[in-house]
Amino acid sequence: MSRPSRVRVIGPLKPHATGFRRELLSQGYTAHSASYQLQLMAHASRWLESRGHDIGDFIPTRVEEFLDARQAEGYTLWLSTKAMAPLLGYLRDLGLVPAPSPVDPATPAEALLERYRCYLIQERGLSPSTIASYSHVAKLFLFNRSPEGELDLERLNAAAITAFVLGECRARRVGSAKYIVCGLRALLRFLYAEGHAESQLADAVPSVAGWRLAGLPKALSRRDVSALLASCDRRTTFGRRDFAVLTLLVRLGLRAGEVAALALVDIDWRAGEVVIHGKGRRKERLPLPIDVGKALVGWLRRGRPRCESLKVFTRVRAPHRGLTSGGVSAVVRSAADRAGLSEVHAHRLRHTAATEMLRAGASLSDVGQVLRHASTLTTSLYAKVDRQTLRTLAQPWPGGEA
Repeated sequence: MSRPSRVRVIGPLKPHATGFRRELLSQGYTAHSASYQLQLMAHASRWLESRGHDIGDFIPTRVEEFLDARQAEGYTLWLSTKAMAPLLGYLRDLGLVPAPSPVDPATPAEALLERYRCYLIQERGLSPSTIASYSHVAKLFLFNRSPEGELDLERLNAAAITAFVLGECRARRVGSAKYIVCGLRALLRFLYAEGHAESQLADAVPSVAGWRLAGLPKALSRRDVSALLASCDRRTTFGRRDFAVLTLLVRLGLRAGEVAALALVDIDWRAGEVVIHGKGRRKERLPLPIDVGKALVGWLRRGRPRCESLKVFTRVRAPHRGLTSGGVSAVVRSAADRAGLSEVHAHRLRHTAATEMLRAGASLSDVGQVLRHASTLTTSLYAKVDRQTLRTLAQPWPGGEA
């Protein structure tokens, strides 16, 4: 049965079958996939009716009962809560099914973590990605001290903090270690403000020995960039989307989050400009190169599904939501695998864009404007890759040829 309109729904969910079918099709589900979802709805409705339940009784525990009964009847597909997500989401949006109750923290540490997360949202006003990072570090620290989830903060002192940092950062790279100590300082400030620590211990967190500008930006060669772009089969929908994503990263040096945040209204086709939503909620305009514009047109006209999302880049398969920064990074990793490259991340393409601009004769100031660096010191890192200019500054080696 591949036509959704032929699925017959009886029972308490019957009045909402037509609306659910329309919702599925509007989200980009194929007729075949929508039919399966409606069959699941029909089975759930029959099950509710057979037990004398109404729609409002379809709470999480009852959903589990239904899935167990479905498996007992011999069904082999659509047996998880994930499979029920489209139906339950639709019913919840209509206010017919209650949302899952928040799970009460099982341990004191989990309760503290929840209060910390609320503090980061309400008091600090941090971005979701920063909140997730800080919460991860807090969980590492608290459960490192007490794996059972008990709060063991009475004996918290500088020695314990140093021991945690050394143990956690020993096998990490400099950037990852800095992420740990930054998150730990934020947690310790919160613990002091909440009265869990008698003294301010944030200053006791040791610094990471990482010198600014010590590293060398790892850019891809032109051959590798060509291989990366060529790995996208632009005869397919996936290929057109991935090619447009990679072109933006390589040519404009955008961050993964900036590509994910790009909305349809951000592209000014007449002016040949694009609005970038950067760090610190800044909005900045960049010129739209011709090749980038062509890549975007190829995706928007012959690839992007019709959907309600206002984002430029969406999922190809239903539901057609906007890509996240993680989705953009996954596009880069998949392309690198196809091209036979290793260790290619989205930020490496940003380094590649900067390096190519320098090779083309752009100044460091120009590179900083395109990459939207807040400080010229950040851009000065790329002075190391401008070898031609560096040769004019190098002093002759003593005893060498003149």
